[in-house]
Amino acid sequence: MPFPYKTVLVTGATSGIGLALAERMIADDIFVIAVGRRKDRLDALVAKHGTDKVAAEPYDVSDLDNMGEWAKRITSTHPTLSCILLNAGFQRTFTFTSPSTNPPNLPLLSAELTTNYLSPVHMTTHFLPHLISLAPHPAAVILVSSGLAIIPFPRCPNYSASKAALHSFAWSLREQLNGPEAEGTKHIRVVEILPPAVRTELHSQQEDLVEAGQDKMGMDLGVYVEETWGDLVGEEEIDEVVYSGQRERLKAAEKGRREAFVGLVGAMRGMGAKF
Repeated sequence: MPFPYKTVLVTGATSGIGLALAERMIADDIFVIAVGRRKDRLDALVAKHGTDKVAAEPYDVSDLDNMGEWAKRITSTHPTLSCILLNAGFQRTFTFTSPSTNPPNLPLLSAELTTNYLSPVHMTTHFLPHLISLAPHPAAVILVSSGLAIIPFPRCPNYSASKAALHSFAWSLREQLNGPEAEGTKHIRVVEILPPAVRTELHSQQEDLVEAGQDKMGMDLGVYVEETWGDLVGEEEIDEVVYSGQRERLKAAEKGRREAFVGLVGAMRGMGAKF
């Protein structure tokens, strides 16, 4: 179906997948509220496309304490907002084999978890009242996780775990908002995007990968975003947008878990549980 959301908030919109998706939306006449820490890059995006197509919102999404007031200001300023695309995140290498001589950076571990998981959960919570108020008009929460949410990579265990947590959250949120007992929220889609490795700053900002010559790993960003955008606007409503080159492998890896989830939800509903 055509992408029905005409005002979309995109976090992590200053580089990589977030920026590329924001510009793809702008090209399709969707107004984008671009969120990121780097004001100069946001200003450049506005200068390139114009204030009638994009609004710059400098904000550090790891600032959980001020997020509620910020979200209220966003929805007051942009009442037509109907979709939040939560993409902001970062990845770091952590080695746990010699914790006494090479201890993991605990503040960085916490920051990675906050940005990749707690921030989108908090942001979803703060924006849901507004999205619910739009009924019966369509609204959406789009969460960007990773293929590593399903098959973790030992080099970046905390990143993999944070994305796995977001993946689990997406399943439960979707069931709560769209389950048979849900009232007043079935107009809100929960979509998860699970990218493969893509050539972005996610890798090039990691010094160990630069030193190892691995900072340019992954597929071409433009190719990836074109396929992803095609899935988002396609005729079929897709809950999980997975790159075609990984689709069968990730589907097979999760087959038993998904069946168990459906079985658990069905059994609990049969016992009268509500979500």
